[in-house]
Amino acid sequence: MRILVVEDDVQIADMLAEALTNRQYTVDVVQDGEAALNYVETFDYNLIVLDITLPKLDGIKFCQKLRSRNLPVPILMLTARDTIADKIIGLDAGADDYMVKPFDLGELMARIRALSRRGNSRPGISLSWGNLCINQSTYEVFYEEQLLNLTPKEYAILELLVSSGRRVLSRPGIIQQVWSIEDSPTEDTVKSHIKSLRQKLREVGVPDDFIETVHGLGYRLKQL
Repeated sequence: MRILVVEDDVQIADMLAEALTNRQYTVDVVQDGEAALNYVETFDYNLIVLDITLPKLDGIKFCQKLRSRNLPVPILMLTARDTIADKIIGLDAGADDYMVKPFDLGELMARIRALSRRGNSRPGISLSWGNLCINQSTYEVFYEEQLLNLTPKEYAILELLVSSGRRVLSRPGIIQQVWSIEDSPTEDTVKSHIKSLRQKLREVGVPDDFIETVHGLGYRLKQL
């Protein structure tokens, strides 16, 4: 799951990025509304955490521009403005939820989980491919009721592969979806993660060719 944090307070932005990354989200951070629009046009986000008071393009105008383009990505608005009128303005601009600073990190994470479930319309479970099931609320992966012990990046790659099905994913495409821009690895890192993921799948009885290599193009899942 990829989240865009739009926050010009560096301390808050760093705190959010660290907390979200520790919870297995892929996070990009920008500090003004114009940069945020550019990112949204370039990448697919599952959720946006948005400050209102931003340079170049404030959060209200950003929301309005996003919704005018019919982009349905959920938006959680953060602001020091705590009047009812301010909340109404933010929600009417297109925000899906609204939190006042200073905020409790635990509550913020709970709201992010709720918005992501609402945005994906898939509470609890799940993605599946044959006998493999992914619980996107708990980040657990099962094969024939056996729990796989995956690293956060292995989980993210497998989730991406299962959600893409037979569509071929290139290594650069996987990097774009799974790693943040500031933390982009080499393609060899993707190969290493795929190798480790295949090994762990094999250990619970998943067929060797579950993840297919399409030579010169990338990876996809085996036809059911």
